[in-house]
Amino acid sequence: MTWIAVRTPDRAFEGLPDYAFTPHYIEYKGLRLHYLDVGAGDPIVLFHGEPTWSFLYRNVIPPLVAAGHRVIAPDYPGFGRSDKPTDPAFYTYERHSEFIEALLAPLDLKDATAVVQDWGGPIGLRVAVEHQEWFSRLVVMNTGLFTGTPLSEAFMAWRNFVEKTPDLPVRFIMERSMVTTWDDAVLAAYEAPFPSLEYKVGAHVFPLIVPRTRTDPGAAAMRAVVDALGGWSNPTLVMFSTEDPIFNRDVAHDFARLIPGAGEPRFIENAGHFLQEDQSAAVAQGIIDFLASLPDNR
Repeated sequence: MTWIAVRTPDRAFEGLPDYAFTPHYIEYKGLRLHYLDVGAGDPIVLFHGEPTWSFLYRNVIPPLVAAGHRVIAPDYPGFGRSDKPTDPAFYTYERHSEFIEALLAPLDLKDATAVVQDWGGPIGLRVAVEHQEWFSRLVVMNTGLFTGTPLSEAFMAWRNFVEKTPDLPVRFIMERSMVTTWDDAVLAAYEAPFPSLEYKVGAHVFPLIVPRTRTDPGAAAMRAVVDALGGWSNPTLVMFSTEDPIFNRDVAHDFARLIPGAGEPRFIENAGHFLQEDQSAAVAQGIIDFLASLPDNR
């Protein structure tokens, strides 16, 4: 099937703060997908959430590269510099997992670390457990897996807001999420991929496709990811912030208990849901310290 999509003009991404990375692209099923690929060494793949894009990791990437790692940060279809299908039916858990798998397949990954946050958890953890020939380590940050159990009141309030707001106010959402103070140019950069309503379909749909019952699309696939993580004995860092109203300390401890390769969770103070923005240096150092602590840095 050919999907009608819009492409954010390149000029929208000019002069963004601390985001002078060279863009890379692949074509898959008629869509152009964007990713960053910086540095050399054992790969680290950074999976973003919603309504963010690879810009979220711009201050995390340089320290990881300086520590001797190759860093890859994809933009999902509908986000960042990737093409944005305008049909809401395009946006499913299955399809996004497929597209990110297709983006990563040609990149010669081995012994990679998957760093996941928000929707990056369902997508990135699934890709990691299904491709253990690519991934051997996990860093799990402020995310969840939605298996059809009842959703929290905080998440349902967020979902209800989104459902009533097709023209999603991305700047407002990011501003309400910040714990530290972000520059005006940073808030504008999160809006940059979405110059008008037709560009925001993915950002609008993603909260609405979170499974609410065991029979909803995606629920069974996420249960399979949970089962796979229950047997994941490879090194895992669970690193959450302290001020996320949805993915709180209890969720972090749940992940640490689920994954045999995880130790006690680490918590980053003075950070909310987007801990990469609130405390980028602490996030980067946490990943660096975790990888450096492993035998032979593996």
